[in-house]
Amino acid sequence: LKKIPDRYLSRRDIVRETERERERERESQTMATVKFSLSLVSLSPPPPTSLIPNAARASNATPLPPAKAAAKSRFMGKCLRAKPMMIHRASPSGGITCSAVSSSPATLPSALLFDCDGVLVDTEKDGHRISFNDTFKERELGVTWDVDLYGELLKIGGGKERMTAYFNKVGWPEKAPRDEAERKVFIAGLHKQKTELFMVLIEKKLLPLRPGVAKLVDQALKNGVKVAVCSTSNEKAVSAIVSCLLGPERAEKIKIFAGDVVPKKKPDPAIYNLAAETLGVDPSKCVVVEDSAIGLAAAKAAGMTCIVTKSGYTADEDFENADAVFDCIGDPPEERFDLAFCGSLLQKQFVS
Repeated sequence: LKKIPDRYLSRRDIVRETERERERERESQTMATVKFSLSLVSLSPPPPTSLIPNAARASNATPLPPAKAAAKSRFMGKCLRAKPMMIHRASPSGGITCSAVSSSPATLPSALLFDCDGVLVDTEKDGHRISFNDTFKERELGVTWDVDLYGELLKIGGGKERMTAYFNKVGWPEKAPRDEAERKVFIAGLHKQKTELFMVLIEKKLLPLRPGVAKLVDQALKNGVKVAVCSTSNEKAVSAIVSCLLGPERAEKIKIFAGDVVPKKKPDPAIYNLAAETLGVDPSKCVVVEDSAIGLAAAKAAGMTCIVTKSGYTADEDFENADAVFDCIGDPPEERFDLAFCGSLLQKQFVS
């Protein structure tokens, strides 16, 4: 309209052109509004692709290749070994650190179950082995278990069972009776003497708790998680360790399952089954801390989650079925895991 000199337009033409100009402006504003709305839509999160629950979708999903299906959500040492929902993050020192984070409010175990020897205290090499050898010496049996031999014998659960298997293989001492029933009494006597010698070591606190044990026990008790010790060792020896090294205040809150309380020793799951039944908890809600392959086998056979903290004798054992593997529990600033991590294992969601 501005390009046409006014003298060539009638009043009607001017009104008409003015209305057309206003119409074009309205159309332009409408288009701008549509584009803005579309831009907002593009920024919105996409709608769910299905109303089928996650579990149902998983059951209908295409199976993973065997290699991926076999992968397990586990931590090995300080390094994440497996994968769903995992992020590796370098620490300031250049290493890899790990922690567990749940996508939902924290879930805690119903019970935290510890093995004793090798988990609470690294007792085997400089505790039980020395006590066995002192007993053999006092009885003048002419037997000595060196470090390597004792490492092999540890594959047999239980001290009485260990001595019986050894003597059956290499021959019974001359001072041992020949009758089988009498030999059981003989072995029981040796084991009782050995336990008394071992308890002296514990009472003198010559064998310290492993790093992080007291911390994890305190976290569990503070949060109402039941705590127990499940061991193939003699009940008096286990009680001495718990009472002397963890202290009487903690000890009175910790249930002990040990020795001959069950007919079969680890790797049989009997002791963990008994613990779950006695504590009144679902085995699937229990987290076990073990240090050996036979202990791991017992925990998994009982349907429980199991963390392995390697000890001096078990560092090279196969822990393929463990849910997590560390060198110890650890105290800050060298902490490996805590109670929250134990709970996250039950959810199978990890971030490192």
